[in-house]
Amino acid sequence: MAEYGQLKISLVEAGSEVPIPGAAVEVSSTGEPDRILERLVTDSSGQTETVELEAPPVEYSMQPSEEQPYAEYNLRITAPGFESLTISGAQIFAGQLALQNEGLPLQKTDPDDYRILAIGPHTLYGEYPPKIAESEIKDIRATGEVVLSRVVIPEYVVVHDGSPGDASAPNYYVLYKDYIKNVASCEIYSTWPRETLRANILAIMSFTLNRVYTEWYRNKGYDFTITSSTAYDQKWINGKTVYESISLVVDEIFNAYLSRPDVAQPILAQYCDGRRVSCPGQMTQWGSKSLGDDGLSAEEILQYYYGNDIYINTAELIAGIPASWPGSTLTVGSSGEKVRQMQSQLNRIAQDYPAMPVIRADGIFGSATKNAVETFQRIFNLPVTGQVDFATWYKISQIYVGVSRIAELN
Repeated sequence: MAEYGQLKISLVEAGSEVPIPGAAVEVSSTGEPDRILERLVTDSSGQTETVELEAPPVEYSMQPSEEQPYAEYNLRITAPGFESLTISGAQIFAGQLALQNEGLPLQKTDPDDYRILAIGPHTLYGEYPPKIAESEIKDIRATGEVVLSRVVIPEYVVVHDGSPGDASAPNYYVLYKDYIKNVASCEIYSTWPRETLRANILAIMSFTLNRVYTEWYRNKGYDFTITSSTAYDQKWINGKTVYESISLVVDEIFNAYLSRPDVAQPILAQYCDGRRVSCPGQMTQWGSKSLGDDGLSAEEILQYYYGNDIYINTAELIAGIPASWPGSTLTVGSSGEKVRQMQSQLNRIAQDYPAMPVIRADGIFGSATKNAVETFQRIFNLPVTGQVDFATWYKISQIYVGVSRIAELN
């Protein structure tokens, strides 16, 4: 019997979180690009319905295999007034919800001209250069290099889409959380145990924050934060399909990183697949999957590979947000300034997302606020609890900033 994965497409105006309703999306298999399997239209939130698409057996992603564990599809996107786009090679895994989130720039070319984003193979399936080993802690005492005074979660990272010395490679400004979700979706399989996903995502975030904290590339004269080269950094693919299972973990822990005692900088947590490439003293992806199967927690998996003194730390400062999380979940009965801020942000979001109800910003968390929060969570693929936890608070902040900025620019 055939197995299936799911796909949902979300479209916004480039550089914002303003949705694009009424966009047309044609879905076809990469093997038969002229045979349209689905014709979809985005709703008032810029999103298509969720559709089921055939995918290889889930077992192909559960152990190293020569069989490709995902199916590939083409997405042809047109929206009046916006640049047309073809995404080639969207990857669908059995049993997984794939999220294709794209920002479309305003139309500057012939509407029949399609920009093409080709998604390359997953790193566990394709052939990529192995990581060049580096020290996990950078010696910055006597170099005179500029470093941050403390760990800050950046709003954006600048990704150089090539090796550091490739001057022809473009730079992309990418929201930090979106960058982590993209890399994790390139580096590990979304079908793996949740604690394995958490362990690998923590390593990915710590690696990234080491580059941020030490200003690693800027101190070498480059104008970017990190590269997409697997030889130097982590794989990032422009237009990459991400997955709900990975997205949920990132939203829950995006302010975390790995530390060692008496070391200020996040650890440059290197890793490899452990099958085609070996990396003693570092985490192996397939090994972490086996440990997750055995019931180990993310922290136990990380300590197994990096040593018992490794621990999970959190950054207090998160850039680009209007107000920090109150420190505890807001729910029916909560009240105060944090509730009022959240209500005001939801109301601003509702101006661009008409499926959102408008509520009274009175600082009292009642049933109307709960309903608005639930609607927001449905739209943005969060667990629908009606409560504003860490993940929901910062997703509200992200969307609020995204819709507010484009209004300021206009």
